[in-house]
Amino acid sequence: MDFRRQHCSQSGVSILEVTIAGFFLTVVSVALLNAFTMAVGQNKTQGEIGTRVTEYAQDKMEQLLALSYSDTTSNTASSTYPAPSTGGTGLSDGGGINPASPVANYVDYLASDGTLQGGTSTSTTFYKRLWQISSASNLKTITVFTTAVNTAGGRGKVPTTTLVSLKSNTQ
Repeated sequence: MDFRRQHCSQSGVSILEVTIAGFFLTVVSVALLNAFTMAVGQNKTQGEIGTRVTEYAQDKMEQLLALSYSDTTSNTASSTYPAPSTGGTGLSDGGGINPASPVANYVDYLASDGTLQGGTSTSTTFYKRLWQISSASNLKTITVFTTAVNTAGGRGKVPTTTLVSLKSNTQ
């Protein structure tokens, strides 16, 4: 029997090619990991700000709903809680929820820790709350709009919350 060697074409990957491919894979993985880490951090911060915006809107709504239907003098824009019984508008019709043009006595400002700063925006203002009250036959519609003044890191949409509630004159 004649055994002859057959010459087969062998193809493969050299160690140099594997090293270069591994290098490129590492570079791409590190870039994606950095982007992922930044996105997770940004989402966490935006989530915390969004939670605070909702919490502060609820606080203002509870404060307004606690007033009597006929109260027209409590100072709901005061930095004290509960609201002083004089010096304000109480549940008088008025106000607005446009953050670009807040109505005096229907807006208050909060620092990043939620501390009330009263009716004047300062350099430490982080949240803005506005409210509007309208009446129609024994029913008041109370709308509270709360927004962050900016986003953390300047990225993403500014979180906002709008709450609407009705207050009746009947007991």
